[in-house]
Amino acid sequence: MTTDISMKEYLSYFKDKRLISIFIFGMASGFPWVLIGSVLSAWLKDEGLSRSTIGLFGLVFGAYSINFLWSPLVDRVKLPILNKLLGLRRSWILFTQFFIIAATLLLSTVDISANLKLVAMISIVIAIASATQDISIDAFRIDSLAENESHKATAAAAMATSGWWSGYALLGTVPFYFADFPGWDWNQVYVVLAFMMFCLSLCVFWVKEPDSNRDEIQSKLETQYQKTLFTDNQNTISAKIASWLLVTLVAPFSEFFKRNGVKTALALLAFIFLFKIGEAFLGRMSIVFYKEVGFTNTQIGTYSKFGTGIITIVFAFLGSLFNHKYGIVKGLFISGIAMALSNLLFAVIALIGPVEWMYALTVVVDGFTQAWSLVAMVAFLSMLCNRSFTAAQYALLASLGNFARTLLSSSSGMLVDWLDGNWALFFVLTAVMVIPSLVFLYLIRHHMYRLENNFHKNGN
Repeated sequence: MTTDISMKEYLSYFKDKRLISIFIFGMASGFPWVLIGSVLSAWLKDEGLSRSTIGLFGLVFGAYSINFLWSPLVDRVKLPILNKLLGLRRSWILFTQFFIIAATLLLSTVDISANLKLVAMISIVIAIASATQDISIDAFRIDSLAENESHKATAAAAMATSGWWSGYALLGTVPFYFADFPGWDWNQVYVVLAFMMFCLSLCVFWVKEPDSNRDEIQSKLETQYQKTLFTDNQNTISAKIASWLLVTLVAPFSEFFKRNGVKTALALLAFIFLFKIGEAFLGRMSIVFYKEVGFTNTQIGTYSKFGTGIITIVFAFLGSLFNHKYGIVKGLFISGIAMALSNLLFAVIALIGPVEWMYALTVVVDGFTQAWSLVAMVAFLSMLCNRSFTAAQYALLASLGNFARTLLSSSSGMLVDWLDGNWALFFVLTAVMVIPSLVFLYLIRHHMYRLENNFHKNGN
C-alpha cells in the first residue's frame, strides 16, 4: 500500500493537540523503565553483583508480559471519585502514577546491598503499576483518534515512540550525570527520579479525556449475553454479574479471534512475540556491557541515553512518514532487517574496546533501527484493536512483545556467563534471533496486507 502525501501535509498532523497529549503520556510510560531498568542495573553493578543476578532482576518486567490478564478491568472499572473528576483513561493513569512515585521514594531509603529482596519487591510494585499505566496510556492514544482518522495512526505512533524515548533516554540521562557528582550516591539519585515522575504526573490535568461510545456498546453486549445465556432469569443479580464478567473478561479476546479467524490470529500473535527477542536480549545487558568495556557513567548517560533518545525521536518521525507512505507491513520488514544488522556493531565494540567514535556510531544506527521498528509495531498493534475493547486487546498484543523483552531477556546475563563473557558472540546471537520473525512475517504477509488495507479503507 502506497499513499501520495507531501511532507508539509504530513507534518501538519503534529499540530493536533491530541498528538501532543500522546507524546506527554509516552514520556510517562517510558520513564519507569529508567527506575527499574538501566539505573537499577548500574546501581547493582556498582554494588558488585554478578551479571546473572543483574539479569535476573529483569524478571520484574514480567508484569508487562502479563498485564493483559487485568487489562479488561481498565476498560470497565471506574475508580471512585477519580473517574468523575478525570474520566476513565486519565483516572487510571493518575492512580498508577501515584504508586510509581511512592515506590520510587521508598527505594531511595533502602540499603541495596543488605536488602536485595526488598529492592526486588519494590521493583515489582513499580513494574505492576507501570504496566497498568501502559494499558491506560495505550488505550488513551487509540481512543484519542476517531475511526475515520486512521491516516493519523502512524503520526500518533511516532509521538508515542518519541515520547517513550524522551522519558526513557533523555530523562534517563539525568541519573547517570548525578551519579558521577561528588558526594552523590544512588539513593539520592532515586529521590530526584521520584520528583521527575511527579512532574510527569501533573500532565494528567492538562490533557483532555477522549470521547468514546464504549459504555453504550458494552451495555448492549451485556444485554445480549443476558438474553442468550439467561433466558429464564435474565434480570436476576447473578445473570447481570455473569454478563458483566463475560463482557469484561471474555468478550475482548473472543472478539479478536472471531474477527481475524483463529489461524490468522495465532499467526499474528506469533509474529508479535518473535519480533523483538534479539533487541530484548541486547537491551537488558547493554549497560552492563558498556561498564565492563570501560565507558564511564557520564559517557553512558551522554551516548546511550541522551544520544539514543535524540536519534530515536528524530528517526521516529522519519520512520512514521515511510510507514504512512509505503505501508506499515513494509516498514516492519525493513526495520527488522536493519535491527538485526545494527546488533553487529555492538560486537565490533566488544572486539576493539571503548572507542568513543565507534560507540557514537553504534548509538546512531541502533537509535534509527529502534525508532523505525517501534513506530511500525505500535501502528500495527493499534490497527488490530477494536475500539470497544481498546485497553484489553492492545495489552494482549503488546504483552507478547514484552514477554521477549522482559521474561526471556532475564536470562541474558546467564547467556553471557555461559559464553565466558564473550560479548562479541553474544551480540552476533542477538542478531540471529531477529531472523525467525522476519521469516514468519514473510509467510503471513498476505494476511497483514489485507488487514492494513481494510484499516485505511475504514478510515477514509
